[in-house]
Amino acid sequence: MEITIISAQGLKTNSSSPFSHRLRPFITITAYPLAASSCSDDNKRRIYSTRIDDQGGVNPTWGDKFYIPIDTAFLTNRYSCIYLELYTKRLIMGRVLLGWCQIPVTDIGFPPEGSVRHLSYRLLARDGTKGHGIVNLTVKLTDFSSVGSQRFSDLNSKKISQSGSTVIGIPEMVFSHLNTCQRLNFKVD
Repeated sequence: MEITIISAQGLKTNSSSPFSHRLRPFITITAYPLAASSCSDDNKRRIYSTRIDDQGGVNPTWGDKFYIPIDTAFLTNRYSCIYLELYTKRLIMGRVLLGWCQIPVTDIGFPPEGSVRHLSYRLLARDGTKGHGIVNLTVKLTDFSSVGSQRFSDLNSKKISQSGSTVIGIPEMVFSHLNTCQRLNFKVD
């Protein structure tokens, strides 16, 4: 999957620090759930990060593009999501969380390969309440020409084909990792 983080707008810091006026925002991206092999080892979790925008202030722009490896199990698991966190880089305090959001797999759907989906999400505060700002991004599936047909054939996999042809579906064992991983609980606005 190709994700392009375009921009954010209307950011606001909750800090009363005298250094809070200068925002140096950046975004981190993580796909959930993790692969079954990395459930016990958080060091294998892949976190992508945009560059810091020193000029944009409360309306930063990035245009950074990321290629996130996903498989059909990710697209068919209703708990899958892309998790975004927006931080500002401070000289004294390090990075400070300004907000977060998640992109549920249902928002990505099964668009035709190569088509671009433009998405905007309101940022949530650390505690999951309504935050300040909106993040704008695009999502494009790449190298998934058979995902859509595989999904539709899965819906019909229990039907017997009258022509005698083989129906290919997604095996149920793909979802076995859901029982071994600890599910993440996110608040959805």
